[in-house]
Amino acid sequence: MRQTVSTENAPAAVGAYSQGIRSDELLFTAGQIPLTPEGDLLDGADIDVQTEQALENLEAVLEAGDASIESVLKVTVYMTDIGEFDTMNAVYESFFEGDPPARSAVGVAELPKGVDIEIEAIATTA
Repeated sequence: MRQTVSTENAPAAVGAYSQGIRSDELLFTAGQIPLTPEGDLLDGADIDVQTEQALENLEAVLEAGDASIESVLKVTVYMTDIGEFDTMNAVYESFFEGDPPARSAVGVAELPKGVDIEIEAIATTA
C-alpha cells in the first residue's frame, strides 16, 4: 500500500514530489533543505544552521509518517562543500544519538534554491 505523507511542520514541496511516501512498513522522505515551514530560506546561513533546519524538517516528515529519528535506517546527505563535513557531522550527531543509522555523504555541485545541504532518509514504521 502506497500512502502520501504530508505535514505543515515542514516546508511544502517546491516541485512535483511529496514530502514523504509510506509503503507498508517503510517511509521514504524527500530531500529536506534548510527552508523553514514558514518559507524562510536559510541559504546564506552557516552549514551548522542549515543542517539543523534540514534535520528538523526531516524529523517533522518522519513523525507525520508514523516514524521517528530513532527508526531511521539510512540517511543520505548531499553537500555542496564536503569540506564542511565535520561541522555538519557535529549537528547530525546531536539528532542521531546512540545507535545511528547507515549514512552516505555526497559532495555535489549544486542543490535546489542555492542551499548548501539536503538530507533524505528511509525509516521503518514497524
